[in-house]
Amino acid sequence: METFPLIAKTIPGLEGVLAEELESLGATDILHLNRAVSFTGSRELLYRVNYCCRTALRVLKPLFHFEINEQKDLYDRLHEHPWENLLDPMQTLSIDAVISYTVFTNSQFVAQKSKDAIVDRIREKCGTRPSVDLDHPDLRINVHLFKDLCTVSLDSSGASLHRRSYRQSTGPAPINEVLAAGLLRLSGWDLTTPLFDPMCGSGTLLIEAGMLAKNIPAGYFRREWGFMHWKDFDQGLWETVKAASDEKIVPLTVPLYGADRAQKAIASAKENIRFAGLSEGIRLKEVSFEESTPPVEKGFIVCNPPYDERIRLDDAIAFYKMIGNTLKRNYSGYTAWFISSDLASLKFIGLRPSKKITVYNGPLECRFVQFALYPGKKGG
Repeated sequence: METFPLIAKTIPGLEGVLAEELESLGATDILHLNRAVSFTGSRELLYRVNYCCRTALRVLKPLFHFEINEQKDLYDRLHEHPWENLLDPMQTLSIDAVISYTVFTNSQFVAQKSKDAIVDRIREKCGTRPSVDLDHPDLRINVHLFKDLCTVSLDSSGASLHRRSYRQSTGPAPINEVLAAGLLRLSGWDLTTPLFDPMCGSGTLLIEAGMLAKNIPAGYFRREWGFMHWKDFDQGLWETVKAASDEKIVPLTVPLYGADRAQKAIASAKENIRFAGLSEGIRLKEVSFEESTPPVEKGFIVCNPPYDERIRLDDAIAFYKMIGNTLKRNYSGYTAWFISSDLASLKFIGLRPSKKITVYNGPLECRFVQFALYPGKKGG
């Protein structure tokens, strides 16, 4: 079976867990990059990673690369490639451009010039040109410029893989699904210890935990990927990959619990959990963390509290002090993980973290911190 190089993009801080996940799916020649992992695989693996991988945002298939000495090189080299073999004139395309330390200073200009080169080539060869569709293109092309090196890739994913399609209702600051899945993996949750999210919002962490525990593929609720529009798309192979992955789904046996002080958040979480088919396995309660009690004697907390960014806090320091006091008072015997970009206020939890991991939530640099709440001990 033919193999070729591939690149999976991810959130900064998740490269390690992505590499582990890719290896478990059958990838070889794995190499950690910045916000990405490169690997080698077949068309079958390309389909499987897109369908099953929880911590990848996109999967790129590099086509070719070249050096750029002046701006004219971009158009000339892209124009030389036989794009007519990849895209019919009646189809649509879009260009994603990423630039760093190059002769270009504007990524939109790079995308425009790349588009011009590709459509001009197809018009010369076929007599008419494809059009641009930024939302649902038949072919999404990634142009990456770093210093004097340009790498041109096909984006096999289409819409970002964090769009699982189970989220029917959201709150003001929902966590990215890929980040949620990554946090669960970073936490070391063993899939058997009861898990509790005391500020669950619209339920993303709980749903990702349920899908992970049941081995539901990350793309189970999606219907479309970019590779389905490629000329070499193998429908039979795709159906085989999907069926083999779906056969590995198991019943949910680990208890999952969620709580939130906002009635609207609980309503949103219920709707999303119901759509994901996890209603019987996830129990929700409308209660603030300060007034909460442990759902089980010993468990695992993973939580994405408000950062005082998109959701404003009246008093961030008092809020984080409340988290620490509640953990010490009520959650002895638990292992608790919290993510926050409010690094100053995070210190006011008043417990010594046993682990700290740097990860990003969008542009926000965050700390994902663990507190081991040993029985009979106050503080840390």
